[in-house]
Amino acid sequence: MSKTTAGEPTDAAAREDLDVGVAGSQLSTAPSESPTGVPAMGVIGWVRWFWRQLTSMRVALLLLLLLALGAIPGSLIPQTGTDATKVAEFEKAHPTLAPVYDRLGLFDVYSSVWFSAIYILLFVSLIGCIVPRTWQFVGQLRGRPPGAPKRLTRLPAYTTWRTGAEPEQVHEAALALLKKRRFRAHLAGDAVAAEKGYLREVGNLAFHIALIVMLTAFAWGQLFKMEGNKLVLEGDGFSNTLTQYDDFKSGTLFDADDLAPFSFGLKDFTGTYEVSGPNKGTPRTYQAALTYSEGAYGKEKKTTVKVNHPLEIGDSKVYLTAHGYAPVVTVKDGRGKVVFHDAVPLLPLDSNVTSSGVIKVYDGYRDAEGTREQLAFQAFFLPSFAEGNEVSSAFPALLNPVLNLEPYHGDLGVDSGIPQSVYQLDKRNMEAFKDSKDLQLRDNLRPGETMTLPDGAGSITYEGTKEWANFQVTQQPGSGWALGGALAAIFGLAASLFIQRRRVWVRAVRGADGVTVVEMAGLGRSESAKVPEELGELAGILYDRAPGASEDPDTPESTDTPDPRAVPAEGSEK
Repeated sequence: MSKTTAGEPTDAAAREDLDVGVAGSQLSTAPSESPTGVPAMGVIGWVRWFWRQLTSMRVALLLLLLLALGAIPGSLIPQTGTDATKVAEFEKAHPTLAPVYDRLGLFDVYSSVWFSAIYILLFVSLIGCIVPRTWQFVGQLRGRPPGAPKRLTRLPAYTTWRTGAEPEQVHEAALALLKKRRFRAHLAGDAVAAEKGYLREVGNLAFHIALIVMLTAFAWGQLFKMEGNKLVLEGDGFSNTLTQYDDFKSGTLFDADDLAPFSFGLKDFTGTYEVSGPNKGTPRTYQAALTYSEGAYGKEKKTTVKVNHPLEIGDSKVYLTAHGYAPVVTVKDGRGKVVFHDAVPLLPLDSNVTSSGVIKVYDGYRDAEGTREQLAFQAFFLPSFAEGNEVSSAFPALLNPVLNLEPYHGDLGVDSGIPQSVYQLDKRNMEAFKDSKDLQLRDNLRPGETMTLPDGAGSITYEGTKEWANFQVTQQPGSGWALGGALAAIFGLAASLFIQRRRVWVRAVRGADGVTVVEMAGLGRSESAKVPEELGELAGILYDRAPGASEDPDTPESTDTPDPRAVPAEGSEK
């Protein structure tokens, strides 16, 4: 009757394979592949099977790919949280497709149920991968490298030689050499076992932990972020309250009370430009001189904000994003009364700051007969007017400013309660002023010049020009963590790719003839030329400390002893 128990190797080759497998075990913290068959343990079995699949590296990579694919429509399709106006335009232009997109959440991708589900599953998958691998790695650090296999010749890198030194001397020299080369080494039976390259697993775990940090930081930033824009004229200021913004966007969990208390004023804007060459008109200096204070009673400070050099106040950053001109105009009614006097910001149309906008007079205007009306002037501003070119400016600086005006009168429609843009004119209830030829009245004004409206309807005077700057105020919590996670992920990935974890064994035993036989072998996680090269270098140094013995006992040393630096191929022996 056989005494072989179930699961035992049935022959010598199988036992040797098992011996080599034990020697190469735990070179990685990657979990072993579990069977993918259908579980047969009821609900608990299904839950365990689902958890194993979710926390596998294969599923984690699949979820990461799905997350990247899910972000594509968020970049190509207008998003409600970013630009609601473009979403409305898309819905108007695509009446059939827009409802489908809306049902799929494609207008708000990053807050949709399906994108959030992928995000959360990826988060759980990474945590499920990392926690057991971390505990396993900590256990490996606390343990020692496994002992040497019985037959070192079966390892990929192997060398041997005979020496007159005692086995204890060889072990002592091997321990000193390996520890000097930063191997973790100890004596296990008749061999020294050593291991190196633990930073590979540190890098691998750091990469995955960094991904979790990045995912958390991005989620935190999206929930609590805010972003607002404010156009400020020279001499005017801004206070960081919700009502002061021209437009404002925020995350789901952001509250107006989270706004950092500060204020600033635009003292002066400076812009200089290239005057010749292929880069003519390109900004050379683009900066805003500000005075700011933190809190309600903070001390006033001065600073200069440049492009990509924001003002940082607490968790908020103030960026300089745009610049333009605001002509100062004075409007008088038919009786000579001033009904409007202000600087009107106009929006740039091109790189030479050709600008357009509308000057609107809502209240207080009366024509020559005393009838109440509203005025509007379609305005085009050319900071550097070139004679014969009334379409665009020739240069972005204020070299020859001209204000082109088209006057209208009637009802602007503001009393209807429907919001309208201050930069656009609704002409449905407006009537154009005509000249003597019954054509649309239109004129170019230089600073100090006046356009007189027909039939004693009043006048408008171009007084001069102010400059304005647009500022973007952002509050993005978690951005520092996201940057740190990205850097850690890069270094962790580099470590996991370029550092190889490997083991070395040095066995020294006394042979039947009384001469010590030294065997050295190395094993890496994957096939690499680095393991044989490193083993050859170590063997060469150890050979110098325990030189080869002569085959003739009367001769102290022989040159016929093989050089251990030439490490033979797998399975061969010297």
